[in-house]
Amino acid sequence: MAPCKLPVASRAPVAVESASVTEARQRLGYIDWMRGLACVLMFQTHSYDAWLGPEARQTAFFGWSQLLGTLPAPLFLFLAGVSFALVTDRLRAAGMAPPMAARRTLRRGAEIFALGLAFRVQEYLLGYPWAPWTDLLRVDILNAIGLSLVLMSLVTRLVGTRRGLVAAALAMTLAIALVTPLLWTTWRLRWLPWPLESYINGVHNTGEPQPWLFPVFPWTAFAFGGMAAGFLLFSAWARRREAAAAWLAGVAGAAMGLGAYLLDKLPVQLYPVYDFWHTSPNFFLIRLGILLGILLVVYAWCRWGAGEWGISPFRQLGRTSLLVYWVHMELVYGRFSLLPQRQNSIAEASLGLLTIFLLMLLLSWVRTRFLTLRRKPA
Repeated sequence: MAPCKLPVASRAPVAVESASVTEARQRLGYIDWMRGLACVLMFQTHSYDAWLGPEARQTAFFGWSQLLGTLPAPLFLFLAGVSFALVTDRLRAAGMAPPMAARRTLRRGAEIFALGLAFRVQEYLLGYPWAPWTDLLRVDILNAIGLSLVLMSLVTRLVGTRRGLVAAALAMTLAIALVTPLLWTTWRLRWLPWPLESYINGVHNTGEPQPWLFPVFPWTAFAFGGMAAGFLLFSAWARRREAAAAWLAGVAGAAMGLGAYLLDKLPVQLYPVYDFWHTSPNFFLIRLGILLGILLVVYAWCRWGAGEWGISPFRQLGRTSLLVYWVHMELVYGRFSLLPQRQNSIAEASLGLLTIFLLMLLLSWVRTRFLTLRRKPA
């Protein structure tokens, strides 16, 4: 296994808000809870990365913070795939033809991609004159989610049955993961202009792929993995045996992670250039296994624990993940940062993190409250 060089936790992510009704919210609240968990992990990663001073950045505390920061982006993309499967199921159950349903989800993907471009424009304008113009073309998490939805929509346009969709999603997951190391090294598409090549391998304008960006390879594989899991979890069999399906997902995740770990220990490698922490299919499968394990834990917490007692901050944040992502970035990294950048102790940054959490929770509550009032009949 290569030495650990952790990617800076995604400046990161946002899953697609699932189009749902009250009954679905009650039944599938664990999906929102899991998305809210991703938001909290994102808050802590960004806050400590942005605010801790040089001395605090040398501590084990900061290392663990950034290790947890490897989870939010995969979580958001995985949940985008799960939500995609849920929405596709509902559209087809309502009698919509598969091509029309695919067109609907493709349009949503285009909207998310456009929001990603708008976010980059906002960041550039707020960072002017210090921000480089190349930041306008940076491949960030919203771009990755939007493109993932578009690609998943194209697959559903071509495949009609649930079993076929699961098989296609799994095939895409493995194909993207397996080809990623080559597209980052020996199969580089250098003939493409860098803004286009960056969507393949995150090269940006640096000449080499950058691990802090979110190109299709490998990040879209998490979305396709979520799509496969979603179509399985929302099948007729799984709906009748929801707890059993969640346990099977967790066991499959553990087996996948262990198998990938053992494969990585083998003395033979398939790739001429091997980078475990950034492009390795083994590391991808380990993280995908962890996501399935988190899904089981969150499901159990919401069904048998306190996840659904009273007001759930995690579930509330999960319902407005796009909004809190958008706003918190400016309060952590942007012109309106709550604390000076890279000058604070762990205690000061932790107080700032608590403030971010409470502010985003309040913003989320106001947003959902506003939507509820708008929907009430006059």
